[in-house]
Amino acid sequence: MITARAAAIFEPVGRSVATARGFVRDTLQGWGLADLIEDAVVLTSELVTNAVVHAGTSAEVRCLRDEQGVRVEVVDRHPERELPLAEVSRGRLDLNSEGGRGLLLCAALASRWGVDYTAAEKCVWFRLDQQVLPVGTRLAGPVIPIEALPVSETRTRVAVVQVDRADTITVWNDDARDLFGYTAEQVVSKPLADLAAWPQTPGTGTGIAEALAFSRWEGSYGLRDSDGRTVPVYACHLRVRDAHGEPSTVCLIVRDQERAILQSPSRGPVHGSAADALDRAGGDPLDALIGTPPPDDLDGLLQRTVERARDMLDGDAAFLLLATDDETELEVRATTGLPSARQRFARVPVETGSGRYGSARMPSVHEDLAISPGAVPLLSGTGMHAVVTVPLKVEGRLTGSLGVASETPGRYSNAEALRLQFAADRIALAVESARLTELERLRRGSLAFLVEASELLAGTLDRNQTLALMAQMTVPTLATWCAVYTSHDPGSEPVLSYVLHEDEDRIDGIKALLERLDPPDPDIGLGVRPWPTPADAASDTTLRSSLRSLELGLPPSTRSATASAVGGETVVLPLVARNRVIGLLVLGKPTGERFRQDILELAEDLSRRAALALDNARLYSERTAISQSLQRSLLPPELPDIDGVDVEVIYRAAGEGNEVGGDFYDVFPIREGAYGFAIGDVCGTGPLAAAVTGLARHALRLLAREGLGGPAVLERLNAAILEEGPRARFLTLLYGELWPQPKGGALLKMVCAGHPLPLRLTPDGTVSPAASPQPLLGVMDDLELYEQSATLNPGDVLLCVTDGVTERREGTRMLGDDGLADVLSSCTGLTAGAVAARVLRAVERFASDAPSDDMAILTLRIPE
Repeated sequence: MITARAAAIFEPVGRSVATARGFVRDTLQGWGLADLIEDAVVLTSELVTNAVVHAGTSAEVRCLRDEQGVRVEVVDRHPERELPLAEVSRGRLDLNSEGGRGLLLCAALASRWGVDYTAAEKCVWFRLDQQVLPVGTRLAGPVIPIEALPVSETRTRVAVVQVDRADTITVWNDDARDLFGYTAEQVVSKPLADLAAWPQTPGTGTGIAEALAFSRWEGSYGLRDSDGRTVPVYACHLRVRDAHGEPSTVCLIVRDQERAILQSPSRGPVHGSAADALDRAGGDPLDALIGTPPPDDLDGLLQRTVERARDMLDGDAAFLLLATDDETELEVRATTGLPSARQRFARVPVETGSGRYGSARMPSVHEDLAISPGAVPLLSGTGMHAVVTVPLKVEGRLTGSLGVASETPGRYSNAEALRLQFAADRIALAVESARLTELERLRRGSLAFLVEASELLAGTLDRNQTLALMAQMTVPTLATWCAVYTSHDPGSEPVLSYVLHEDEDRIDGIKALLERLDPPDPDIGLGVRPWPTPADAASDTTLRSSLRSLELGLPPSTRSATASAVGGETVVLPLVARNRVIGLLVLGKPTGERFRQDILELAEDLSRRAALALDNARLYSERTAISQSLQRSLLPPELPDIDGVDVEVIYRAAGEGNEVGGDFYDVFPIREGAYGFAIGDVCGTGPLAAAVTGLARHALRLLAREGLGGPAVLERLNAAILEEGPRARFLTLLYGELWPQPKGGALLKMVCAGHPLPLRLTPDGTVSPAASPQPLLGVMDDLELYEQSATLNPGDVLLCVTDGVTERREGTRMLGDDGLADVLSSCTGLTAGAVAARVLRAVERFASDAPSDDMAILTLRIPE
């Protein structure tokens, strides 16, 4: 009886195979049939491939669960294409045929299988029954000879590390101390990521933070020991929670060579007729890759492939290269048995010739590379002699090359080449599918990375912060270290401006080295290019002499670390903005590492965005400097010292970056014994208002020093404003003349043209207006203004403000003239500066938001 059902339809495109695998995996996982997932995914992949690739129709996948297990049906719309059922059942399938291999796997792996035909569709189905285990048994393996058991040290150590919600270590047992050399006191409360050597590329794989968040995770990575060496480990992570519901992750860790202690066993061996079917299929170790689920990531699949290819031909080394889209180059993606991984991501051309990979497009056997040096550039200097290489092809297109090498000359013949080619044909589609999946992940990760980078770069116009962001976005995501060179003027030599390394202790050494080297050529025509100078300066053969001649002044250990840090591939990317090279971005890898092409393409996209952001920051800084210089020219110089009068001014311009707005003030000497003071407000804020501010302030000084009285000064200023035509703006202005008296006090003559009235505070706390209102300026041609006189006695304060003070609002409330008078009445006995500060504080506290209008406060006080 069917207890659960799920179905999905997949279009006839290559990516549907991976989507179908994910659908079956998720469905069975949700049903609790984890022990059947591996077989179900493999068989579904084969049958959906037959439907969408070979039959060329859409495929419907149905999952039917019952009490014994699950039945999976793959339905296509091409019933007239019959399947070789008789050949499969008799084991006589032609292995060179493109059809029937999926059925061979059904015969090998499924409990039962079959094919149903209708007039419109063909249904290939298989059943997988749950394994019945003895009572009390969860998993059991067969009895095997002692010599076949996994090898372990005499004293096996299993490190137990517990990590809390914040990914910091809370438990570190004695075996962890013995394996890695750290005591518990040294690592507890530190992030596990600080110890983990976990390579991460945008959009690919799983980071350590994600792995720690999974309910269960199992796999290999590295942990740095107390000597700085990376120890390959195999770990099993289990997510748990305590009695209070607090989650944490328990990590069981062993050396990688002892992974059998923790590693979950793969599906058990196939017995009976299934095993016979696989034997008839030519069951090479590499063919077993088809019978087990491939790793989720491309690198894992390629690494497993080269390891099994080496074992299949009993070789000493193996390698796998993937072709570029145009099939003109091959990129090294996986190796085993070679001296180091220094060739990873290296590229070689496919064309024939010395140092080129001419045997990529067809099977090739080299009996001895010593006779034909350069035939396989990857193996130069590795001690390998015999090598067999075969192409990986999908639908006639070259997608890669697989090779196995031996240190013994003449080891391989055409028979081994055909055997390897047969295996390569069977995995080519899986490799290509995984590669396309990786490219899609990379594309999505790259887009997300560039979007985030653009947002960060757009969020600042500060040059130094832009340089820092540029470096922090590339390290360690794109490169191990980077340097940014900038050019101040077109044609000038680039100057080293910023250096960053993922290990902060190495920054100074790299910076010292780069400062002694000539910068890269900033020629825009050179584009993205390698820059071998740092690696050459730090190479093993010239390390001591070059570093000593550069006089870096570094201790030997730092020199060695610097040499290792810059010893890998280094590339230069020009920073081009507005058709001009404004700098250079240098990205580097440590010794033995190279850049992937997709990473370089991503870095190139980033460099274009970073260059524009850096140039925008430069332009903004230049224009800000010019603006601030012009604005400062509109402000009056320092306030004059007036005998017997205490003067204080507070000025605040509204708007970010503005030093001068529509409000202005001035205090200046007119002649001996007489001083002018003014406070005004031009309609509006910002640069347009500031222009009228400059006109008004300078005109006041000139007219007052010509001996004109207050009304005449303002009438001529009014005429000058009106002559500005459309640029004219009305202006409120309080202008006055001050005569300090020899016996104390001061005589005032004022004209208040539409401006908030000045307030006078007496020592007894009385506040009263010191002038009457008159028409504002810049509106009417004929003004009839008059002058009003007042006397300031010792202890008196005259407060003059702009409407940015009195019109301060909080919702429907406004400070107003009465509110200002109340604030001033509490200022008896205060100095002029203290009065101005108290008024400003009252204005700021009156509302929660920032002031939106310019504001000026001028106070005159007669000391007692």
